[in-house]
Amino acid sequence: MTKLYAVIEAGGTKFNCAIVDADRNILAETRIPTTTPDQTLHETIAFFQAQKEQGYHFDQLGLATFGPVDLNKESKHYGHITATPKPHWSYTPIVQQLERNLQCDVNVDTDVNAAALAEYRWGAAQGASCCIYVTVGTGIGGGVVINGKSLKGLIHPEIGHMLIGDIDGVSGVCPFHGSCIEGLAAGSSMGKIWGIPAEELSDNHKAWEVEAKVLGRLCHNLLVSFSPEKIVMGGGVMAKPGLLEKVIQETEQSLAGYMSLPENITFNEIIVPPGLGQRSGLFGALALLIEE
Repeated sequence: MTKLYAVIEAGGTKFNCAIVDADRNILAETRIPTTTPDQTLHETIAFFQAQKEQGYHFDQLGLATFGPVDLNKESKHYGHITATPKPHWSYTPIVQQLERNLQCDVNVDTDVNAAALAEYRWGAAQGASCCIYVTVGTGIGGGVVINGKSLKGLIHPEIGHMLIGDIDGVSGVCPFHGSCIEGLAAGSSMGKIWGIPAEELSDNHKAWEVEAKVLGRLCHNLLVSFSPEKIVMGGGVMAKPGLLEKVIQETEQSLAGYMSLPENITFNEIIVPPGLGQRSGLFGALALLIEE
């Protein structure tokens, strides 16, 4: 009998929930808006309970969640969302609620760590000893995989809150840090800064020039900090035509010739789109359950 897994990509805008097998075949799937913890988790739990009633039995659930989240199993707050800009979600015991209501074991990591793991296993970063997945969407986050293991460390990487200061006189809007990467370049931040939702900004709007500069400096910092073979740039904002190419150009300009790349390697081969498309996070949740 084929073993089935429950997986959740818990994002700031929506929860992508699915039943999958080890070969990444999706047998059932739904998207649930991220509203309040009570409502979102109630709908999430109801979906998985309904799948069990349909005969899709599972005893493990992979949770790739927005953060910050406590990943220290020795902590009394393990599995809790901690202090987050997402309204109402701070200190939500998300892992405990899922385990209690679905009677299953939950493996949890950040959505971006999980996505980085999926891209390493099956996507654009296969074979990389160090890879980083960056999502530029409602918020901005980055996950790091080194030698096939996601980096947690003291807490876990919070790459979106790296400070870079104002860009071209534009100030960021992060409630914690002002002009951090997320406060300047997340889709929600762009809407606040420019007064127009990111998806409605014209192609020649100054916002895209600023966006490319911010993300170029982010890639600069990631390259000199981690020396990754791959930086995978995903998320809804990165779907903007031409943005990735501008980010690569800004990264090169920012580095100003400092990094001597290995022979026959270019920045276009390092800074790349996801190999798994929009599925990096969802399949990342599966990667948390399957040993390589």
